[in-house]
Amino acid sequence: MSTTTKVDLLIVGAGPVGLFGAYYAGVRGLSTAVVDSLSQVGGQVTAMYPEKQIFDIAGFPAISGRQLISNLVEQAAPYDPQYLLGQEAQGLEHVPDGEGRERLVVTTSTADTIDAGAVIVTGGIGTFTPRTLPAGEDFLGRGLEYFVPSSAEYAGQDVVIVGGGDSAVDWANMLHPIAKSVTLVHRRDKFRAHHGSVEQMEAAPVEVVLNAQVTETNGGDLLETVTITPKGEDPRSLPCTKLVAALGFTANLGPLREWGVELHDNRHLVVDPAMRTNVAGVFSAGDITDYDGKVRLIAVGFGEVATAVNNAAVHIDPDAQLFPGHSTDQQPAVPQPA
Repeated sequence: MSTTTKVDLLIVGAGPVGLFGAYYAGVRGLSTAVVDSLSQVGGQVTAMYPEKQIFDIAGFPAISGRQLISNLVEQAAPYDPQYLLGQEAQGLEHVPDGEGRERLVVTTSTADTIDAGAVIVTGGIGTFTPRTLPAGEDFLGRGLEYFVPSSAEYAGQDVVIVGGGDSAVDWANMLHPIAKSVTLVHRRDKFRAHHGSVEQMEAAPVEVVLNAQVTETNGGDLLETVTITPKGEDPRSLPCTKLVAALGFTANLGPLREWGVELHDNRHLVVDPAMRTNVAGVFSAGDITDYDGKVRLIAVGFGEVATAVNNAAVHIDPDAQLFPGHSTDQQPAVPQPA
C-alpha cells in the first residue's frame, strides 16, 4: 500500500553528504525525509569501503568509513529525519500549495510519494552498478564479490583481486594481514590508484600480476581456483576461495534525467553558487554536482550541502534568514523519544 510523506525538505541520497544535510536541516528547524535506492544508509562508503580509513575529514586524523557513517547518523538523530530506504526517487511534479507557491511531489519506485517544500539531490554518482567479470559470474555469491563490506569473511582465505583502481589496491592493503594469500591481477601495467597506496601494496606480501586477466574460474559449490593469463605467457592456475572484482562501476542518474535539470557531461547536475539547479526548488550538493572549479571530496560536499540547506530554507520560507547563526549560539538538540 503506497504512503505519502509530507516534509519541509526531501534529500535524495543517504551518503555522507545527504546525512550531514539531514543534520543541518534539523538545525534549521526543517522536517526532513531522506530517500535512497540502497537498503542501508551510507551510499558508496557503506557499499564499497566501510572499513577503509578516511584521512581528509576535518577533525579526524583518520576515521573508518563505517564509523563516519555511524557518527553522521548519530549527529542527525535528535532531529528525527525519516529514512525511506530501498526505493528510488523517480517522478517529480510541481503542485500549487494554494498560497501562491509550489510544492514538489516526488514519486518513488515503491509508488510512495514525498510532498516537500524543496528537494536537495545528494546522490553521489547516482545509482551505481559494478562492472561485471564475465569469467567469474557463475560463482557470484559463491566466491565472487564486487564489494568488500566486511573483512572478517576473508580471514584465512586465498584472495584474488582484479583491478587497478583505488578500491582494488585499498582492498589488497586491507586484506593481506588476515588472508592466507592475496594476489592482485591488473590488465594494464600502470595503476589508476593513489600512488601512496600502490607503494604500500608493493611493499606488502601481495603478489601483483600485471598485463593479465582472469580468464577462468573453477570449483564445485564454491570457488576453488582461478586461471590467470598474462599477456604473451601461458595461463596459470591459482588457489582462490575469494575473488573480488574491482573493475569500477557504471553510474546512472536514472529518472533524475527526466526532471529537467541541466546536466554537464550527461552525468552531473549543474548548480549555481547557492547550489540551486535550473529547476525551481531543486538543489544539489556533493559529487553529483558540477560547477567551475568543482572538487569532488566528501569534505567539499559537507560545505555544499550546508549552503544548499540554508538556501532551501529561504526557498521554503522567503522570510527566513539565509544565515542561521553559529551552532555555538544554539541550544543543543534534544534526542527524540523512541
